[in-house]
Amino acid sequence: MQTIHVGFIGAGKSTHRYQAPFILRRPEKFTITKIFARHLDHIKWEKIPGVTYTDDLEAVLADENIDLIVVSTPVMHYEYTKMALEHGKNVVCEKPFTDTYKQAKELFDLAKEKHLLCMAIQNRRFDSDFLTTQKVIESGLLGNILEVNMCYDYYRPDVPLNAHHFDPYHGYLYGHACHTLDQALSYFGMPKNHHFEVRQLLGKGRMNDYFDLDLFYDKGLKVSVQSSYFRVKARPRFTVYGTKGTFIKQSEDRQEFDLKRFYMPTPDHPDFGIDLPSDYGTVYYYDDHGDYHEEVIKPVNGDYARYYDAVYDSLVNEAPLLVKPEETLTQLAFLEEGIKQCF
Repeated sequence: MQTIHVGFIGAGKSTHRYQAPFILRRPEKFTITKIFARHLDHIKWEKIPGVTYTDDLEAVLADENIDLIVVSTPVMHYEYTKMALEHGKNVVCEKPFTDTYKQAKELFDLAKEKHLLCMAIQNRRFDSDFLTTQKVIESGLLGNILEVNMCYDYYRPDVPLNAHHFDPYHGYLYGHACHTLDQALSYFGMPKNHHFEVRQLLGKGRMNDYFDLDLFYDKGLKVSVQSSYFRVKARPRFTVYGTKGTFIKQSEDRQEFDLKRFYMPTPDHPDFGIDLPSDYGTVYYYDDHGDYHEEVIKPVNGDYARYYDAVYDSLVNEAPLLVKPEETLTQLAFLEEGIKQCF
């Protein structure tokens, strides 16, 4: 198999927790060669064996052996992605992909001109809860789907309480809806209409800490993407209502839970990211004979490495992009529209 050589821009949490561990699960497809950090002495993570760490950005961008650049910094996504494309590199970039629709459009146009891959990192498409919800919808047990609620709640009042200014690009909407809104758009497609409520619960001039994004589709379907920093008891991660039944998945995918406690996706952790029976969702429905059922649903296992499988297939086998430019552009247009409510 052809091996893709990977360079990283960024040496923080995104690189060492959310991206590199899953690339390393595919050693037959990828090799990580270099990682750029602005300050090598500020790296708090255990370094990856065999990888060159450098504070010379050009050493990564100009390396002829590197096929793919992963932009995994918290800021400057547009600037770093543009630099990588101008150096002739394929690029995947952390979410939110850019601050604005205009920036993203420029990058996609540049990639097309240079015949390069350019794609947002939307690995949350491979969350177990999201994949399991798709499985239930497609089973037909719920009948025609009428309403889907996708919630990602926290009780972290210290975050908004300690933010005393409004930053449109580093608040809750951009930082969290970039996950869940992408899931909605990737599975349900472009809505016919929408309504957004984006709030600052602590008042104007403070950070955005709440959003409720309603997407309306044909046949009466409504998909709601909701999040709040002030939920002591989180709403179910997914609730699906149909003409014949309801599916409720209370808990979220466990991959992030394991990553945060440094239980990494390595061969000696075969249970990484796997739901416990207490995490399973339940479907409540009436069958064609009018009989009522309650069934616990065995989950579909999540795996963020599948994102990089898709990247590999696009680079090596010319498969269509997993995350299409128009999906990223639509998401950014929605984010820009929603955040205007906070000005």
